[in-house]
Amino acid sequence: MENGHNRLRQAQDDVEEVKIVMLDNLDKANERSAKLGELENRAVELKQKGEVFSKTSAKVKQKKRWENYKYKVIIAAVISVVVIGIIVVVIIMTQRQETEIESESP
Repeated sequence: MENGHNRLRQAQDDVEEVKIVMLDNLDKANERSAKLGELENRAVELKQKGEVFSKTSAKVKQKKRWENYKYKVIIAAVISVVVIGIIVVVIIMTQRQETEIESESP
């Protein structure tokens, strides 16, 4: 009888050990599930922020492109005005010299 009682006690102890391990596994599974949910939420948030960043960067790129274009047009206009000014000055000086030469000739 003692032998059967010992085996029963051993079986109960084994069952208790398995129960403790299973409860621990369930707790870990619940923690992992919560962490996965949190990670999924962070991934969704990161994706949304990435989309906003992409749109914003596209707008900034377009704005900078137009600014560069505007500055190039302004620089081209300034250079054109300077070149035209130089040409006008050269033409005026040439005409004055021709006029002076004609007035000096008898």
